[in-house]
Amino acid sequence: MRKLLSHLLFVMALLPLAACQAETEESFTEGVHYEVLPEAVATSDPSRVEVVEVFWYGCSHCYAFEPKINPWAQSLNESVHFQRVPAVWHQSMELHAKAYYTAKALKVLEKLHVAIFEAMNLKKEKLQTEEEIAKLFVDNGVSLERFTKVFNSKGIEMAVSVAKNKQARYRTQGTPEMIINGKYRVSGRTAGGNDRMLKVADYLIDKEQTTSQQ
Repeated sequence: MRKLLSHLLFVMALLPLAACQAETEESFTEGVHYEVLPEAVATSDPSRVEVVEVFWYGCSHCYAFEPKINPWAQSLNESVHFQRVPAVWHQSMELHAKAYYTAKALKVLEKLHVAIFEAMNLKKEKLQTEEEIAKLFVDNGVSLERFTKVFNSKGIEMAVSVAKNKQARYRTQGTPEMIINGKYRVSGRTAGGNDRMLKVADYLIDKEQTTSQQ
């Protein structure tokens, strides 16, 4: 009897641990929580799992997502490569994409990324002209001459063109969305909310890393 009681107490002690393990190993279903792209899109570094956030500066959901995705991205290990691709559906969004790649080329992205988001979402600025975007850069310490030269360069034009091509192949339907290793598209709608996109992304990253090790 004493041995049976000891065994029952041992089993009961393990139950909370089993429950925690079940929570951390949450499974997601293809076609429900994420979409498999019909054709894989080449990634920039095949040696790592690539995670892409498709975003737009004028998207309030993207702005609200920033405080969540930033620490998540920073916590990723070196085997995962995180990057952003600006969405482009019309001319004004193309200007915003140019602003993103200009800030990146000028090595002021960390500062300007926040400034552009705040300008469009908190201050309700439309940023529909080059002049309006230029003012924002100048206000944040970039000379007008440097901004104009880079913003209108062939390199930025090409970067935006590549972004538009990727967006089409990603089958982007809204923002924010996440593309995992050029194979899977995750949206707030499929994941069950923007916060849960990160959980689905974690699941798919693990899936890709496990597959590559086999």
